Amino acid sequence: MGDKIKKTYKALLDGAELGLSGQALYRFVTDKYPKATSKRIVKAALLALSDPDVTSEATLHAIYALAIKHRLDPATAEDGDDDAVAFAKAPSASAIQDDHSVQLLDATDDA
Repeated sequence: MGDKIKKTYKALLDGAELGLSGQALYRFVTDKYPKATSKRIVKAALLALSDPDVTSEATLHAIYALAIKHRLDPATAEDGDDDAVAFAKAPSASAIQDDHSVQLLDATDDA
């Protein structure tokens, strides 16, 4: 999984697990990882939906709703195909959490 998708995926899971949904979840992801485009958020959401370690119904529902909403967003200049990698298998949430190379800003940090 590309590093950009991995960071977006981690931020998406973190926000959804905090109970955020809709625009609040989208804002949380883009605040944590400003390079997260709609395209990357949708890719990360689809990976999360197929992750066997993500089992919370509320988390899955929030991620699903966000993916559907942003799936039809028009492409922007930032949505290049630089992370267009075929994914054979979704990552595991536990593997992402154990990956210390993924470091996001604390929500209290002024980036």
